[in-house]
Amino acid sequence: MLIARRVLVSGRVQGVGFRYFAQEAASVEGISGWVRNLPDGRVEAFLEGDREAVDRVERQLRRGPRGARIELFETAEDFPIGRIADFVVRS
Repeated sequence: MLIARRVLVSGRVQGVGFRYFAQEAASVEGISGWVRNLPDGRVEAFLEGDREAVDRVERQLRRGPRGARIELFETAEDFPIGRIADFVVRS
């Protein structure tokens, strides 16, 4: 079953390769969506795919890459779009 989840991550998450870490995790799990830096220093991601795969990517994002320090991790269920083919890094 296709699900979607939006993730907001706060802390030391910009300048540590968080977006590319997310892209790699999503690619390994075969999920689609996007990740981007926000002007306020947070990182936002939209994950779409099989529930188990999305859960695995979310667990990885909760840890983050080396150098990251996660202070707050927020998730919200969203509506699957079904039109995104890959997982992309947005500016």
